Formats: sequence, structure tokens, C-alpha cells
Amino acid sequence: MHNNIFIAGSGIWYPEARVSNEELVNSYNQYVENFNNNNRESIEDGSVEAMEFSSAEFIEKASNIKSRYFIDKEGSLDINRMKPRVNNEHPDRLSMHAKVGIKAAKKAMKQANVSPSQIDAVIVGTSHAPRNYPALAIEIQNEMGIKGYAYDMLVGCSSTTFAINNAYSDIASGLAETILVINPEINTPHVNFTQRDKHFIFGDGCAACVVQKNSNSNNAYKIIDRKLHTQFSNNIRSNFGYLNRAAIDVKTNEELLFHQNGRGVFKDVCPLVASLISNQLEKNNILPHEVAKFWLHQANGKMIRLITSKILGTDDFDESITPMPIINFGNLASVGSLFAFNLDNDLEPGQKGVICSFGAGYSVCSIIVEKL
Repeated sequence: MHNNIFIAGSGIWYPEARVSNEELVNSYNQYVENFNNNNRESIEDGSVEAMEFSSAEFIEKASNIKSRYFIDKEGSLDINRMKPRVNNEHPDRLSMHAKVGIKAAKKAMKQANVSPSQIDAVIVGTSHAPRNYPALAIEIQNEMGIKGYAYDMLVGCSSTTFAINNAYSDIASGLAETILVINPEINTPHVNFTQRDKHFIFGDGCAACVVQKNSNSNNAYKIIDRKLHTQFSNNIRSNFGYLNRAAIDVKTNEELLFHQNGRGVFKDVCPLVASLISNQLEKNNILPHEVAKFWLHQANGKMIRLITSKILGTDDFDESITPMPIINFGNLASVGSLFAFNLDNDLEPGQKGVICSFGAGYSVCSIIVEKL
């Protein structure tokens, strides 16, 4: 095992506009009222189903989310629009994903004490790519004046941890010594804000980290072990892609957006992740109670607690070991676990933690780290 590769620094970015549950529900319920009023006759004759109102209490009970941050609060809450206002990709301007990626990257590089000239590669992992090509990573590489190579990758909500794993593998193989991993998650353009069970889930954000051989950073965490697992499921799915414009079975935009069978995901993923982490810890001769922090994917507060309780073998544990930025930031897709790590990683030297993401695929990646 290669024991000299570290997460040398990390950084996060999120928009300025905070959206509370109350604000989101107020917009949604106004939309519902208008819809039900405009379709009253069809609802009464049964040809159209009435929309159901929501509440801030429902959202918090279902997810533990109290707020989230949007790239465009006004457009997303406008009952005549119900989606953020964004520009199409254009070759004459830097993409939005690149802009926020660079902001998070600079924070990670500052923490790791590295300059662009010391970076050998850029890997971008995201569940919401802005385009197919050219690679976002190469755009960022060019903008930041980084030499070497760059590439994009996508593994749903495990894109961030899979990208860190790839950086580790590239360094271990001798391809590079310092790699910048960037994970922009601009989620809200992919959210249907008119659907009660989905409109509150996601926020926008970006994370970045520097993965480095033989780091001397004061913030460095040695990567002790990595474990990856995938198995196919349609319980989390998006049908959006370039084939849509040519498809003969026409679908609405709403049908192409994010869809989730929440109960199915909960039932399948919780035992899968708990078992994977438990087996990984056993393989590395680490007892569950020796783990100082579990930085888990921020999908749902109940999932985080259940997975942790299964690993520890008890429901009675100090919840401070499982940071939950989901409360303030919502589900941030693949960057949730790295947000948790960045915001709460004040471990003592020698203490260990687990960074784990899980999502569409299903895909799971668990990384054991130790504070330098």
C-alpha cells in the first residue's frame, strides 16, 4: 500500500443567496394554489390531479434540511418561472462551473500551500456536467496556468470521492505528484421546483482539494485506504442528454430531470454503505469507535444517522462525529462529504476519519484518512 499520499488542503464555495424552508414553501404553495385554481374544473372531473401543499415542517422532518444556497434565488422562487436563470455555455466566456471551481480551488491550494506551477494535473468530478466537451478540467487548467494534464469524470453523487481516488491512483503510479481535484455541483438547474417531494432537496456549491505525495501541509490528512463499489439501479436517475433533441419518443423537460425513488434508495443504500465501511475498517484493523469523524454523503439526515449507528452497533452515539452540513446547505450532490470534511476536520494528529459518498449508480467510495 502506498502510504505517502495526502489530502493536503481543501476549500469550498457556495452562493451568497440563502433560501430558507419558509421561503421555498411560500413560493411552492403559491404555485400550487395557482395551479389548482386554474385547473379547478379538470380537478373536479378527475382528469387532472390536484397538487398538494407543503410546509417547512414537512421538509425538515423528511430531510433535516433547514436552508440551502442558490445560484439564482429570484428565478427559482418566481412562481411564473420556478427555475434559476442561467446562460448557455459559450466559447467566448468562462463557464460558470469553471468560475466557481477556481474559487474553491484557490482556497484548497492556499491551505495546501501550493502554487499552480506545482500542480501536475486537474481532475474535475461532478454529477452535473455543464457540457460534454471540451473538458471542464482543461478549461480550468488553462485559466489557472497549470501544466500537465486534465480530465473530467462523472459517477453521480460519488464523483468527488471517485475523483480523489483517481488522483491517488495517478500519484501512486508515478503520473503526478500533486493533483488538484475540483467538484462543482450546480444542482438547481436540474431541479423541478414544482414537485413537492423534490423541490427542497438540493443546493448549489463547489468543493476542491489538493491530493499530494509527501505533503508537509499543516492541514494534511494521509490517505490510509480506499474502497469502491458499484451496482446498477434506476432508483436515482436523470434522462437528460444530447439524445433528447433527436429522440422520437418525446419527453417534457420535467420528465428528463432528476428523479428519485427515495424509499428504495434508503432501503438499498443504508445497509450497503454501512457494510462496506465496516468491512473496510476491519480490513485495516480499525475499530469503529476509533473513528473520530464520519464525513458522509449529505443525502438525508436519517440516512447519515442510520448508517453511523449500523457501523457503531448502537443508536446511542455522539452525533458530533457525523457532521451534517445538509442542515444549512441542503443536499450538495457529490460534494456533500467534502463539505462535511472541510467544515469540521479539526482532528488531533493520529486521529482517523472516513470520507464516504454514495449515490446514483449505485456508487460508493469510502476513503480512510489520518491527520498528519
